[in-house]
Amino acid sequence: MVATDTPHLKRAIGPVLLTLYGIGVTIGAGIYVLVGEVAAVSGMAAPVAFLVAGSLAALSALSYAELATLYPRAGGEATYVSAVFARPWLTTTVGLLVAFSGITSSAAVLLGFVGYLNTLVPLPDWIALVGIIIVLAAVTFWGVAESLTVVAITTLVEIGGLLLVVGAGLPSLAGLPAALPDIWPGFDGTVWLLIMSSSILAFFAFIGFEDIVNMAEEVRQPGRTLPVAIIVTLVVSTLLYVVLAVVSILSVGPEQLGASDAPLALVFGASGGNPAILSSIAILAVVNGALIQMIMASRLLYGMAQLGRLPSALAHVSPLTRTPDYAILGVAGLVLIFALTLPIADLAANASLAVLAVFSIVNVALLVLRLRPGSERAVFRVPLAVPVLGAVATAGLLLFGLAEKLQPLF
Repeated sequence: MVATDTPHLKRAIGPVLLTLYGIGVTIGAGIYVLVGEVAAVSGMAAPVAFLVAGSLAALSALSYAELATLYPRAGGEATYVSAVFARPWLTTTVGLLVAFSGITSSAAVLLGFVGYLNTLVPLPDWIALVGIIIVLAAVTFWGVAESLTVVAITTLVEIGGLLLVVGAGLPSLAGLPAALPDIWPGFDGTVWLLIMSSSILAFFAFIGFEDIVNMAEEVRQPGRTLPVAIIVTLVVSTLLYVVLAVVSILSVGPEQLGASDAPLALVFGASGGNPAILSSIAILAVVNGALIQMIMASRLLYGMAQLGRLPSALAHVSPLTRTPDYAILGVAGLVLIFALTLPIADLAANASLAVLAVFSIVNVALLVLRLRPGSERAVFRVPLAVPVLGAVATAGLLLFGLAEKLQPLF
């Protein structure tokens, strides 16, 4: 039996903070870093790649929203799988995949941070990485309400940065009618293969909405707040991504975009803006994305430890800040290792594949739960077709991505 004086997580998050949390991690882990990588693969069809990825993510987002109202626990996906399937090995596998995606996502966006930082202050990569990870671990340890206040403020700044790029690039939209045949591939199978390939990377840009559910034990009125935050996050992110991708490819072209380490600074500069301004905002954005992923991963490890799937030390809560201190330290160390050893494209692709695997399982879990006689009815309920289509879509994209990774071996 747990002692009554054992510290617990504090319910300190309302709908505004939670939605800004979701938007912040999605944008910070996405468009500031990956628009160039996506354009390098899909060319002028980059906006379509983001639209495809967003549409596929929407199916899983709705499934998450229903499950989150039934099981508002810090373990998120691991909690859902444990409740539905009661298979300890599957619960542990899903939890580790989610933690892996959060850690690799943080590492990927911090490499993006280094790229933007070098346009302002050249530093050895390892010094920049060690310094920023120490700072982020300290902020994560500080406290959830304080951490998410930092996240909310930074999110507003990074949205402002994206709007600056869009505003500066508006004149380029005059060329949109002439470019539409190149942007929309029609029935060209070769281009669609490139779009599907780049959608694996673009999907990384939507990693974020699922992080919201891991904050459930620190949210006030989770049954009402969680679905709203998930849906608003996905809608806002998709609209921003598609518009920004259109402006970017029309302003500088996919070749230049794909070759840049600071793609949106390049777009802003080509549109007459000061690239240093955008680089400064981008630095905040990618650091914000990494911070939120570290918060998520630490809560996920904490939740799994509570379920008995990981060492109990990871469930330790600091009596001073009421945050999972040991889990935070473990996440920070792993982020540093990945960031120092793997390139950004590999990190993003690996994170996307891990998330796609988890999304497939979560959609199946909701489907099984809905078909089970006598199952509890959620406050937020989606049509049965949603988890069916979500499972098929994410499994298909996962298999496509795995086939691409394995192709060089054959």
